[in-house]
Amino acid sequence: MKENIMGSPVVPVAPSRGRLRPLGLDEVRVTGGFWARRRHVNATVSLDHCRDWMERVGWLGNFGSAVEARRGREFADSDVYKLLEAMSWDGEYDVPAPLVEAIASFQEPDGYLNTAFGRPGQQPRYSDLAWGHELYCYGHLIQAGVAQIRARGEGELAKVARRAADHVCATFGPGGIEGVCGHPEIETALVELARATGEQRYLDQAALFVDRRGHGTLADPEFGRAYYQDDLPVRQATVLRGHAVRALYLAAGAVDVAVETGDEELLAAVVRQWERTVARRTYLTGGMGSHHRDESFGDDYVLPPDRAYSETCASVASVMLSWRLLLATGEPRFADLAERTLFNVVATSPSDDGRSFFYANTLHRRRRGTLPPADAESPRAESSLRAPWFAVSCCPTNVARTLALLPGYLATADDQGLQLHQYADAEITTGGIALRVGTDYPSHGRVTVRIDRTPDHPWTLSLRIPAWAQGDTALLTDPDGARRAVHPGTAEITRHFRPGDEIRLDLPVSPRWIAPDPRIDAVRGTVAVQRGPLVYCSESVDLPGGRDVDAVRVDPSVEPADGPDDTVVAPGELAAPGAPHDAPWPYGPVDPAAPPAGERSGIVLVPYHSWANRGPSTMRVWLPTTDPRGRS
Repeated sequence: MKENIMGSPVVPVAPSRGRLRPLGLDEVRVTGGFWARRRHVNATVSLDHCRDWMERVGWLGNFGSAVEARRGREFADSDVYKLLEAMSWDGEYDVPAPLVEAIASFQEPDGYLNTAFGRPGQQPRYSDLAWGHELYCYGHLIQAGVAQIRARGEGELAKVARRAADHVCATFGPGGIEGVCGHPEIETALVELARATGEQRYLDQAALFVDRRGHGTLADPEFGRAYYQDDLPVRQATVLRGHAVRALYLAAGAVDVAVETGDEELLAAVVRQWERTVARRTYLTGGMGSHHRDESFGDDYVLPPDRAYSETCASVASVMLSWRLLLATGEPRFADLAERTLFNVVATSPSDDGRSFFYANTLHRRRRGTLPPADAESPRAESSLRAPWFAVSCCPTNVARTLALLPGYLATADDQGLQLHQYADAEITTGGIALRVGTDYPSHGRVTVRIDRTPDHPWTLSLRIPAWAQGDTALLTDPDGARRAVHPGTAEITRHFRPGDEIRLDLPVSPRWIAPDPRIDAVRGTVAVQRGPLVYCSESVDLPGGRDVDAVRVDPSVEPADGPDDTVVAPGELAAPGAPHDAPWPYGPVDPAAPPAGERSGIVLVPYHSWANRGPSTMRVWLPTTDPRGRS
């Protein structure tokens, strides 16, 4: 294992090898625009909101409570740890010392720490590895400890995390319990702790957990072994399957192990799984997981919009995986998926005011939702609108930590120079380079990079050209004013830069129609609208006469156009109020000569991430067309 790197940049992921080096929160500062607004709400509202709710429902009080007074599900400890991680990454937020002291006091002398197991009157330690989530909780505790080490220096939280990790290695290492957790997560946490401390045993234990997975060490559950990826070894799997969050966390941990150990076979296996999952099991929004019953991936091309589960936590895990694959390979396709997922799922979950969240992210809401109670926990996936808190509230804290560390996903460096992967108003300072990025992205496609400081030798500035720009011309203007067309992938400028130099990238963010793969039965014959990285939707609050979105038909023979305030206007028609009339039988012959059945209209579409912020509504992303041959 490499030497201790506690003096490294403040990064959520710090591989010792790989194609790219991540830049830290101390090197990248988001200064304005889309993500600055959301990060401000997260820091000033959502963190306190999550803490207040955990106090109200008793999860914070579990550390020190009597057994009979314990509150929350068996994994409630993990959400406390995710909140502490978010607070640690956010430099403006004070991590509550009394809470950390309570957690430290609750820890057993041998490092064991869990409020749901191990005490008199509770199940014994590790008596339910399939469902108990003990190792999963350790994973989030360890990640919180790593965040403290990197962002604030090693304090009490980091010491608690290290004692827990030492306990895990002693208990589950060679000669110990030969099992794995039903919910992967600890794997990536242990690797990151190894990177932060230089301790080889943490990496060895993570590798052991990855290699044990898929050999039937867990009980066969109702949903089958694929539910928690215990059906196939990681190296043999060809696609992500089972519970989406579990699958993605495991894949992220496997990438971490592969990178640190130089295991190219393991890395190639995860890349193979990612490729097929993106090609066949991913929603237009980047969301993953189409089954409500088991929160899992469906079979290939089973992507129903109205039954999309697309859990917010799965999107966070997807971004984690894509980021790790980007660092390992340098390939921009991984940043493409991260961008899509960040803008269309992570940004969709929290309300504008940061006090309520989506757990699941449907692409078609048939009924107007009902406002959840403001003072009670909501069922996690049944909330038809964003809810303030859930009986299972993994998603609010996961969003909170993702927004807190988001600047760490913007840029990287290598021996040749600097790479920009996500576009936001930002200041970046690293290795003798200082630059400012100015942009209104994604509302507008212009990105300006101004060089403020530069080494006295040539270096390369790389900019990702998103895959959604396929077929259009993006333009790159160098400091001399020379313009050239650039295409999806990476555009590079290598030169002896000087302070004051400006580079301009113009991306074509005009709205366009998107057609689904015909093998996705649930949306065959429909179209959607995307503008830049943003997916759009029709929302009933924008339709006249109180009509619902199922009255909308669009005309893909005419291009959609920009509207005011980030809206898009799509050509189409609205079914007359009350139509179609009820009939004794809902099917009938096709009439090739049937005229359009509604009034022509400009259909206002809004960014999907903004829906349900204006009250109860119906919504759909995939829109039927005005083909007159159907019955409408």
